[in-house]
Amino acid sequence: MEILQSFINRLLEAKSVVFFTGAGISAESGIPTFRGKDGIWNKLKPEELANFDAFIRNPEMVWEWYTHRKKIIHESKPNPGHTAIAEMQNIFDRVTVVTQNIDNLHRRAGSREIYELHGNIERNYCIQCRTFYNEELPMEGKIPKCSKCGGLVRPDIVWFGEYLPQDQFSASEKASGESDVFFVVGTSAVVFPAASLIYTARDKGAYIVEVNVEETEISYLADKSFYGEAGKILPLIAESLRNEKNR
Repeated sequence: MEILQSFINRLLEAKSVVFFTGAGISAESGIPTFRGKDGIWNKLKPEELANFDAFIRNPEMVWEWYTHRKKIIHESKPNPGHTAIAEMQNIFDRVTVVTQNIDNLHRRAGSREIYELHGNIERNYCIQCRTFYNEELPMEGKIPKCSKCGGLVRPDIVWFGEYLPQDQFSASEKASGESDVFFVVGTSAVVFPAASLIYTARDKGAYIVEVNVEETEISYLADKSFYGEAGKILPLIAESLRNEKNR
């Protein structure tokens, strides 16, 4: 794939860059997506697992599911797409990652400024006293319970019917509005309010770059689109930027 010189020159004018990422970039690390032909929700009903009422009704089943997901994620590694995003911190003054993913792969790849819109599967908290458990979980049988108050411990993930964490979304909005270039990577961007960040960036004059395996509903908003795997496209962009800066 050829990365046009005019495109690289346009990027090099930027000081602040945002990478808005979704399940597509994690799929390249072997983590199943939720939507798409092989998506998780094609096999399981979200209302049975990913909402608070389901958790209260059957916490053992929900925890069995999340323990399985954690195992998949822990065995996965950041791919070249994650790494390329982290490497761009050496090219631009500010690189912000706004992610809909819960897998922590951006942090493991070395990105520093990260806002997690849907939570993080490696964090957990008590639903009664809000004590956080980020390492060892206090287990009672197959269900973790708070060692302070005995309340149920749940994953720190945004479930269906819940609001996005306000601090993460507000910071994401601010970064998007201040960005010179806004990358949309591995997401069809159909879930609001997260998808509204693209419009926030565009309305403030950001240059929109899409990196997806196929055309999406937001492709018409992009100033430049690349169709293919992020793990192949982003390293090429990073390499082109490095070469140009080292001239």
